[in-house]
Amino acid sequence: MANPYQVESVVRARYSVAARERIEALCCPVEYDQQYLTAIPAEVLERDYGCGDPSRYLQRGETVLDLGSGAGKICFIAAQVVGPAGKVIGVDINDEMLAVARCHQQAVGQTIGWHNVEFRKGRIQDLALDLERLEAELREHPLAEADAFLDVEARAEELRRCHPLIASESIDVVVSNCVLNLVDSIAKGTLFHEVFRVLRWGGRAVISDIVSDRAVPQALQNDPELWSGCIAGSLTEEAFVQAFQSSGFSGVRILKLDAIPWRSVQGIHFRSMTIEAFKQQNRPGASNGYWVIYKGPFQKCCDEHGTCYERGRRYAVDDQQFKRLQQEPYRSYFAFIAPEGAQPTRTAKRCC
Repeated sequence: MANPYQVESVVRARYSVAARERIEALCCPVEYDQQYLTAIPAEVLERDYGCGDPSRYLQRGETVLDLGSGAGKICFIAAQVVGPAGKVIGVDINDEMLAVARCHQQAVGQTIGWHNVEFRKGRIQDLALDLERLEAELREHPLAEADAFLDVEARAEELRRCHPLIASESIDVVVSNCVLNLVDSIAKGTLFHEVFRVLRWGGRAVISDIVSDRAVPQALQNDPELWSGCIAGSLTEEAFVQAFQSSGFSGVRILKLDAIPWRSVQGIHFRSMTIEAFKQQNRPGASNGYWVIYKGPFQKCCDEHGTCYERGRRYAVDDQQFKRLQQEPYRSYFAFIAPEGAQPTRTAKRCC
């Protein structure tokens, strides 16, 4: 489907129906931690459409953004995981799904003992534009002629700048559950950059999505049913990982990849994958005697910036690299030597 507006329209229509009645074909089975489900109303659980559980990788006190939050299941689980000191924001474009989530928001908060969830209307590929604010503007000043479209564009840009739906560097963890594949191919690059924008430095994305073992041909991409069914818009396993790296993320790792395909269409296998990726600064700094040793298990490893480390050898690194490697997901693979214990040796070098 070449037209991104057609993709969005088809997806929105199908999920409007899914907000009113359960549609089995929209998701693959996922096992959630049962201790968090008892506080969530049956209507929300029945309207859950996902392929993974990114909430299991959250920590207490974090500010979490859920992309394509739907009826709110992941948000309500995350609210319990992050606790009263944390915060959860769900973003969705579908009015029916937002209505279900907001209907139960107060009751869930009363059940768990705190209110730390809110739901906002927006497109996940444009996290700066608050659609409810824009809709209010249009109700007050409805379009009267073609030239008014330019005024709407200008107002939308002003809202992005002055009243962003999600501010830059305001989120600790961005999660998503089987939603990125619903975004049209043209907007996918913008989506990954938006995720990077809203994350604080040191923050991370934990994304579950459906991926394919080879590229989806154009004929399947032109099928509206397959688009809204999480098939036609799937990235390949390799392209999914590369999308994070191309958007500036580092420490990208696959947390989960289902061995058994969820669906197979024309010989292409589609399965669930969960990826974690970090927003880390990679600014040069002075070495000042900082050293690291890669512990294995591989003979050598290379990071996203082209720096390679051979197992068992000591490498001089700058203070920023030293600090970065002490963070997740790197720290368990390295031994660290402070300046006091430094000895002359080779420096980490760029790969060919």
